[in-house]
Amino acid sequence: MEIYKDLSSPESLKFEELLNSQLSKNKIEEGKIIEGKITKITNKYIFLFIEGLKSEPVIDVNEIKIIGLQDKVKEGDNISVLLEKIEDKNGDVVVSALKAQKIKGWNKLVKSYENNELINGKITQKTKGGVIVEHIETGSLMFCPGSQISDKPIKNIDHLIGVEQKFALIKLDMVRGNSVVSRRQVVSSNKKEDKAKIIEKFKVGDVIKDAVVKGYSSFGCFFEVTTDEGNIDTLCHLQEISYSRVNHPDEIFNIGERHDLKVISIDMEKLQVGCSIKQLSPDPFEHISNYQIGSQYKVKVVKITDYGCFCELEAGLSTLLHSSEMSWTKKNIQPKKMFNVGDQIDCVITDIDKDKRRVAISHRLTQENPFLKLENSFPVGSDIEGVINNINEYAIYVKLGDFEIDGFLHSNDLSYTGKPEDELKKYKKEDKLKVKILEIKKTEQKVRVGLKQLQADPFNWFKGKKVNDAVTVKVISSDNKGLMVKPEGCEIEFLIKKSQIAMSASDARPSRFVGGERIDAAIAELNFEKRKVSLSIKLLEEMMNAKAIKEHSSPLSGKNLPFSSLSEQLDDKKKQKDNE
Repeated sequence: MEIYKDLSSPESLKFEELLNSQLSKNKIEEGKIIEGKITKITNKYIFLFIEGLKSEPVIDVNEIKIIGLQDKVKEGDNISVLLEKIEDKNGDVVVSALKAQKIKGWNKLVKSYENNELINGKITQKTKGGVIVEHIETGSLMFCPGSQISDKPIKNIDHLIGVEQKFALIKLDMVRGNSVVSRRQVVSSNKKEDKAKIIEKFKVGDVIKDAVVKGYSSFGCFFEVTTDEGNIDTLCHLQEISYSRVNHPDEIFNIGERHDLKVISIDMEKLQVGCSIKQLSPDPFEHISNYQIGSQYKVKVVKITDYGCFCELEAGLSTLLHSSEMSWTKKNIQPKKMFNVGDQIDCVITDIDKDKRRVAISHRLTQENPFLKLENSFPVGSDIEGVINNINEYAIYVKLGDFEIDGFLHSNDLSYTGKPEDELKKYKKEDKLKVKILEIKKTEQKVRVGLKQLQADPFNWFKGKKVNDAVTVKVISSDNKGLMVKPEGCEIEFLIKKSQIAMSASDARPSRFVGGERIDAAIAELNFEKRKVSLSIKLLEEMMNAKAIKEHSSPLSGKNLPFSSLSEQLDDKKKQKDNE
C-alpha cells in the first residue's frame, strides 16, 4: 500500500475539495428530521436511500399504516423521517416516519398556539370526559373536554363526528406532548359580537315582556328573550323570583311559560343580563310597620331545615323560627318532628332589623315559662317527687313532677357518707326519687337538685366541738396508710394517718390494731365551711403529757443549776441602769 504524505499536492487538494462538497449536501445529525427516497417496498418494510449514510435505513410498514400513508407512498417518492441513531449496536441506521410526523405536527401546533390562530380539525371518536380531535394538516390527535364542545348542553354529538371544523388551542403540554382544544370558544366568539349588540339595547330598570321559560336549576330560572336583533338567554336568580321563600324554580314555573322580567343588572364584560320578577310587585317588607315586637301573631311554616323553620307573617314577608326558640325544655330539637310545612303556629316577634330585612320570632314565648312556674310552685329548698330520666358517669337527671323539666342531680349530692361512684350504681332509669331543689336558673334553663339534703347532715355531730377536743372513736380497719375510724354516735368515717397514731415512731404501727378497738383521739383540724375534720392520737398524747408536766412538776425544779439565776441578775442590772 502506498501512503501519500504530501497533502499539499494538487491531487490531495482536489480530493479534499470534492469530499467537502459532497458532505455539505446532507448534514447528517441524530435527532434531526431528514428527507429519504423510497427505493423498495415489501410486505414488511420500506427501504430508503439517504445520501451521506453508509447503509440503507428501513421503515416498518405498520408505521406507514398508522400515519395513514400506506396507499399514498410508492417507489421513488420522498418521505420525511426522524434520524434516531446513525448506528445502533447492530450497525443499522434507525429512523422513524411516525415520530417525524408527530414532531412536524407539534411544531405547527406550537406556532398556531403562539399566534393565537384557530386550527382545522375533526372529531374522530368519543372518549371519557370528552372527544378526540384529529388535526387536518398533520394528523396529530388532540383532546377536547366535554365542557368545551359547545356553549350549551348537547346530549348527542353524533352529527359533529367526522365534520371538519375550527378549534381553538387552549393548552399545550410540551413535556408530555399533549394538546387540548376547544370548539366552544369558536362557537361563543361567533355569537359574542351579536350578543353584545343585543345587550346594548337594554338598561337597568327596563321591563322585558313575555320572556319564555327555557330551563331552571337549583339556583335560578333561565329565560329566553326575543328582540329584533336576535335572541339571548337571561337568568332570574332564585332569590329574585319571589318575596316568598322558593325552594326550587319548578315549584312556580313550567317550561314554555311566559313572564315579564325587570332588568336589574348588565355586565358587558361577561355579556350577562340579570333579571327579577319579584321587583315588579310591591315589597311586602314595607308592611313591617304593622307588626310590633313582643306581640303574638299567627305564622305559616313554608320551609323546614335542620336549624329551624322559615315562616311567613303574610305572603312574601318571611321570618325564621330558630330551633332554640321552639321549646323551653327540649334540647337538640329536630324541627321536622315538631312542625310540618303549611302549619299555622303562634309566635311572638322578638326582633325586627329593617336594615338587614330580618324578623326573628319565638314559639316558646307563647307558652308559660315552666322554670318560672316551677319556682313559683316549688321554690328553692322545696321537696319534689321525680322520676329518673337519664344517668351518666357523674350525675342523674330527674324529671320533676308534672313539669317537662329535668333536674340535675350530681353524684356528690347523693349521700353524705358513701362514695359518689358507688352511690350512682344504686339507681336506674324510671326509679322514683324525692329530691330537694337546690338552685333554679331561669335564664339558663337549669335546675339543680339534691338527695342527701333530705337527710340530717352527719357533720352536725361536730357542732359544739373545737380543735384539741378529745373524742372516742372505734377502729374500723387498718392498712399501711393508717387507721380508718368512726366517732361514736357519728356516721362519718375518718382516716387517722400513720404519722398521727403515736408520739413514738415504734408505736405508730397500724398493725397494732385489728379492728373494733375503742380509742381516744384529739381533733387536729375542724372546718365547717369545707366540711373537713382531721383526728390525731399523737396530738392527744402530747396534750396529756403537757398537762401532766404542768400539774405534777415542782416550781423549784432547776433552781440549783449554776446558771439558774443568771437571767434574773441580768434583769436586775438592766433595771438599775435604766433608773440612773
